[in-house]
Amino acid sequence: MEYMAHEGYIHDWVTLLPAVQLAYNTSQPSITGKAPALVEKGWNSLLPVDHLKKNLLTIHPTAQDFHDMWKKACDTAARCIA
Repeated sequence: MEYMAHEGYIHDWVTLLPAVQLAYNTSQPSITGKAPALVEKGWNSLLPVDHLKKNLLTIHPTAQDFHDMWKKACDTAARCIA
């Protein structure tokens, strides 16, 4: 994993592995076209972003910060396992 010397990034694999596992299990590889969790369990895991209402005019700043952090974590995890 590329080391990022920015505040807020975690460099401890024990802490990162659950997020990486979730990102992998909810991704759709080109081989099957289905997420591994869907193939194994028959259902996809819900992500925090799935609970955000799309029609809200304003989102609480803390929720938006969490969403942005989650998106960055998912993007980083996807780059690491690619």
